[in-house]
Amino acid sequence: MPTDAISLEPKLRRAIQQAFLANYHLTLSEAECSLQITRKEFHGTFSLPVFPFCKRCKAQPAELAAKIGCWLQTHTNLIASYNVINGFLNLVIHDAIWMAILKSIADHPTYGHLPTQKRHIVVEFSCPNTNKPQHLGHLRNNFLGSALAAILDTAGYSVNKVNLINDRGIHICKSMVAYQQFGNHETPASSGIKGDHLVGKYYVKFDQIYKAELALKKSEEETPPILQQAQKMLVKWEKGDPAVMDLWKKMNGWVYDGFNVTYAQLGITFDKTYYESEAYLLGKTIVEEGLQKKIFYKRADGAIAVDLSKAGLGEKVLLRSDGTAVYITQDLGIADLRYADYHFDQMIYVVGNEQAYHFKVLFAIMAQLDRPYAASMHHFPYGMVDLPDGKMKSREGNIVDADNLIAEMIDTTSHYMGNSHKTERLTQKELQKLHHTLAMGALKFFLLRVAPQKRMLFNPNESIDFQGDTGTFIQYTYARISSLTGKAKAAWAVALDPPSAPLSQLEQALIFQLYRLPEAIAEAAATYMPSVIANYALELAKTYNRFYANYPILREADLTIRSFRLLLSTCVARVLKKSMGLLTIELPEKM
Repeated sequence: MPTDAISLEPKLRRAIQQAFLANYHLTLSEAECSLQITRKEFHGTFSLPVFPFCKRCKAQPAELAAKIGCWLQTHTNLIASYNVINGFLNLVIHDAIWMAILKSIADHPTYGHLPTQKRHIVVEFSCPNTNKPQHLGHLRNNFLGSALAAILDTAGYSVNKVNLINDRGIHICKSMVAYQQFGNHETPASSGIKGDHLVGKYYVKFDQIYKAELALKKSEEETPPILQQAQKMLVKWEKGDPAVMDLWKKMNGWVYDGFNVTYAQLGITFDKTYYESEAYLLGKTIVEEGLQKKIFYKRADGAIAVDLSKAGLGEKVLLRSDGTAVYITQDLGIADLRYADYHFDQMIYVVGNEQAYHFKVLFAIMAQLDRPYAASMHHFPYGMVDLPDGKMKSREGNIVDADNLIAEMIDTTSHYMGNSHKTERLTQKELQKLHHTLAMGALKFFLLRVAPQKRMLFNPNESIDFQGDTGTFIQYTYARISSLTGKAKAAWAVALDPPSAPLSQLEQALIFQLYRLPEAIAEAAATYMPSVIANYALELAKTYNRFYANYPILREADLTIRSFRLLLSTCVARVLKKSMGLLTIELPEKM
C-alpha cells in the first residue's frame, strides 16, 4: 500500500481542526470536519461547508471560510489557494502534493489493495441446473459473483469462490424422461450438439409434451402422464435404481463437459464445486434433527414442514409426502458442509432477487436450529435480465443461450473492427484472441455497470462502441496508452522532477481519480456493488482521453513535462488494468 503521501484527506481534516482551534478556540472532532468533493463548475478539489460552525464561531459564512482558508494556505504545505462560494470553502491542493501522490502510486505495484481484514468470506455463484445450458441470466450471475469475490479479496478479505451444481430433482428427471422416450440413443458426439444443449433440448421437449397432455385433462386433479413419469423417476433416483442412476450419470456428464467449455470462454473459475446430489441426504438428516427438536412437524399428508408464520414467511414444506427432497432440503445440508469446510465469517449467496423468499426461509430455519453461522448468511440479490421481447423462459426454449451469445458478440466485434490497419500485423490467432477479449469485455462491462439490484434490458448493439460508455472504450484507452509508452521506449525519467509548469486542472483531476481507487474498492466491497468499480474505470478513461486530446505527450518539447505526462499515463493504465481486472475483464496491449 502507498506511503503517507496517499493520506491526503486525514491530513487535511487534522489541519482544519488546528485552524478552528487557532482562529476560534473551537475544538472539533475529525468527523465534524466533513469534506466534500468540489463541484465541477468550481475550482478546487475538496470543499468544506462552513454553515455548521457559524453560530459557534460567531462569524458570517464568507468571513469564517476565508479565515480558515487563509490559515490553511499559510500554515500547511497542502493548500495552494482557496476560494469561497456561498458558504463553501473550496480548497486547491498544492502541486507538490499531487506529485507526491503520483510518485507513491507509481512506486507501489499493489496500489489499491486494502489492509487485511482477518475475515473469511465464501461467495457462492453460478449454480446452474443440469437440465439445460447456461443463459444470459447465468452470465449476469457469473460476472457478479466473480467480480464480487475479486473486489472482496482486494479489499483485504480471505475469499473462496464456490459453485453449487443443481444436479438432481424433478427438473432433472423431466429431461431424463423426455430423453428416454424420444432420445433414440442420441449423444453429443452423434448429434454434433454440445452436451448441455443436447440435454436442454429434451427439457424443452418435456414441456411441449406436458402442455399437450395438460390440454387433454378431464379434471383439475388429473396429473399429465409425462409428469407422473418424472415424479416416479425422482422416487427411483432417491432409492438408487441402477438404470435411472446410469442414465442420470450419463446425461449429467454431457452437461458438465458443456459447462466447462462455457466457463473457460467466460474466464470463470471456482475454488470448490458442490453438488446437490451429495448434500440432499445430509439435508434430510437435518430435517430429522428439526423433527426431534419439535421445530419441524409432519403434516396429515405425510409431508414434513416448518411454521415460519411468526417471521411472516408462512409454512414451508421440507420433504414431500413421498419422502423426496425439495430444493431447500439440499440447501440445509450444503450450509452445514460449507461451514465445516471453511468456518466462514460471511456466506454470500449470489442468486436472483426472485429467490428472496427462499433465502429468508433458509436463514430463518438455520437460526431456529441454532446454527452458529446463521446470522452470517447473506443473500446478494440481482435483477433479471430481459430481452427486448420479454422475460426468458428456458423450459420453452425462449432464452439467450450463453454460448450462442458469446459467439454472436465475437462476430459482432469482428465486423465492428472491420479491416482496421491497426490489426494488420496480427496473426490470425492473435486476431481471434483480440476479438474474444473485446467481446467478453463488452459483455461483462454491460452487465456489471448497472447496479445489481436493477432489472435490466440487454442490448448487444449498445455494448460494443469504441466511443461509448462501454468496456470496449476502456479497453481502447488502455491500448492507446500501451502504444504511447511503447513508442517512448523508456526514454523518460521515472525518478521524476517536478514539471516546469503548474499542473493543469485536468492533470490534477486525473491524479485525484487515481488517488480515489482505494476508496472505490472499499465502497464496492462494503456495498457489494461491482458497478462502483465499473463506473470508476469509465470515468477515469473519459478523463484521460480528454487529457490526451488537449495535451501533447511525445511531442512535448519540455523533457520534465513529457516525463511527467508519460508517468501519469502509465499510472492511469495500471489503475485501469487493476480496476477492470476486478471485473475479470482483460485489457489488450494493442488493438
